Amino acid sequence: MQGYLQTLAAGGLFGAAAGALLIGRGKIAGISGILAGALQHDQHDQHGTWRFVFLLSLMLGGLAGSALAPESIVRSHPVSLARLALAGLLIGLGARIGNGCTSGHGICGIGRLSLRSTVAVATFSLTGALTHIAIEQAGLG
Repeated sequence: MQGYLQTLAAGGLFGAAAGALLIGRGKIAGISGILAGALQHDQHDQHGTWRFVFLLSLMLGGLAGSALAPESIVRSHPVSLARLALAGLLIGLGARIGNGCTSGHGICGIGRLSLRSTVAVATFSLTGALTHIAIEQAGLG
């Protein structure tokens, strides 16, 4: 039960941070958009430092979580670095095609009652489930 409480707390913190970013800066906490904005120099975004702080905080939060509760990082299948890189590339491509990622659409879009985000999250979820089933059926999992 403790794992569920940790997950609930993490989701609540992410939701609160997303809300604070939306209210405080008028920005959506979509990770792919924040990363794209950090990588592209936008002359109109004079205060773009927040993007780097946000991304650094995500990484530091992950490191802190793995240091404080290493049992929470579950590695169900050993995966090669090449396979991880391909997965990351496909996720990034999907985020660009879908005009946002699961955090942007799932947390912020659905929270704003966006129909487009609701359809995007349903598509992400269905595609992920079907991909998992296909990989397991093929014996690649």
